[in-house]
Amino acid sequence: MSGTQIEFPVYNPAASPGLFASLDLYGLDRLAPVLLAALATEEPLLLIGAHGTGKTLLLTRVAEALGLAFRHYNASLLNFDDLVGFPLPGKDDSLEYVRTPAAIWGAEAVLFDEISRCRPEIQNKIFPVVHERRVQGLPLTGLRYRWAAMNPPMIDGDDAGYLGSEPLDAALADRFVFVVQMPEWDEMTEIEQRAIIGADAGAVDVDSARRLRSTLARIHTLLPVLTTSLKGGLVAYIQVLHRLLGQAGIQLSPRRAGMLCRSTIAVHAAALVLDPNAILSDSALLTVRHALPHRAEGRNLVETALLAAHKEAWRLAEVKADDPLKAILMTSDPIDRVRLAIAAPQLRKTDISGVVADVLARLPPGSGAALVVHLFETGAAGRLTAAVAEQAAELYRDIATPLQFSLSLYASHPRYAAWQRLKDILSRFDPDKPRAHLCANALVALYAREKLPTAEATEKAFEEFRCADARLAGTGEP
Repeated sequence: MSGTQIEFPVYNPAASPGLFASLDLYGLDRLAPVLLAALATEEPLLLIGAHGTGKTLLLTRVAEALGLAFRHYNASLLNFDDLVGFPLPGKDDSLEYVRTPAAIWGAEAVLFDEISRCRPEIQNKIFPVVHERRVQGLPLTGLRYRWAAMNPPMIDGDDAGYLGSEPLDAALADRFVFVVQMPEWDEMTEIEQRAIIGADAGAVDVDSARRLRSTLARIHTLLPVLTTSLKGGLVAYIQVLHRLLGQAGIQLSPRRAGMLCRSTIAVHAAALVLDPNAILSDSALLTVRHALPHRAEGRNLVETALLAAHKEAWRLAEVKADDPLKAILMTSDPIDRVRLAIAAPQLRKTDISGVVADVLARLPPGSGAALVVHLFETGAAGRLTAAVAEQAAELYRDIATPLQFSLSLYASHPRYAAWQRLKDILSRFDPDKPRAHLCANALVALYAREKLPTAEATEKAFEEFRCADARLAGTGEP
């Protein structure tokens, strides 16, 4: 073998639009941290908005992007048999159900549309689905997301309510962790309005779907760090806020207070992933605005009272963050450790560089190459000190551009078998997939640098790259 040259085009991700805009969902930038927090935590989400504000479209597109087994029910027309199928007597006097394709069994995400127009007995049936992921006492083991949507109910003195849209039962409304008010047309920018008018949404783009999954994985990774560093201060803030809102006539259940604490951490994690300069107090206010059940219950929520309570509670609680480096260094898995470091924007350059350098030194060749790709694709390489950044850049150079090299080997040489295995691996790649080019370049570079001495080592490096790349990107599986 002489003069071997393998060339693949370099993958250069272009500048992309906002996360939801890439899914053809416009005007949601201001709500993105809340929506992403609900998705990352898989907590119940209720959307409230006028007709045509994109409630159903938003949840349908998200379900498609995440590849979920999705059930969409119009709650105003829903019968219980639509949920569970037709009941039949089973063995030993038990009751079994003939499961239809539309039944909730096997669903990963469910949307109860028009929930404020369904009959009270149906709301009672929906309650355990939202609260416990159960129906008729039976667990819905695959169900991850519980969503609902409604028009604003009628409130005295408020013309925005819809006739026929009834306030939700207070107990049901209190089970929705996030209660998001959808933006109205007049609240959007002219650019957003034009984008909505001109939208022609087709199938969800593969790259946009992957970007959503990766973003949710980064939020999920950041949650334990923020919980460690923020929970103590936020508990004090929520305690004061709960009392001040009560004094202003905005009564909250003890359950809601606990929800607010967890939700604020999740919203701030999402905000930091979207913008490393996000401010915690802004995340807390955004959470409070979209995590109270009052509008669903048909009660007015005075914005000035809410804002005043937030400001005073924040001042009195003096919320401060602890050093997140402790939680990162206590994480045993190296991939998780570097993901946590990348997801913590408050880390100093020296801290994140120390974590990255240590992990790079410990990871096997294939996983290390995947990490280098991740550092540059996410922009995290810009947060490294010069020495570590230079080390990573040298490795990335081999991966981002095809490497030219030549060597002569006899068939009896161990590296000849490694080369044959490498050629077999490369022949399986789909050249239309950017990740294939990156993986191919990485493997060829490792081979040229004599990091893959045997066929077994070559196969192992291939699997290491695929698995680490999937974990770092948040797709879960290669």
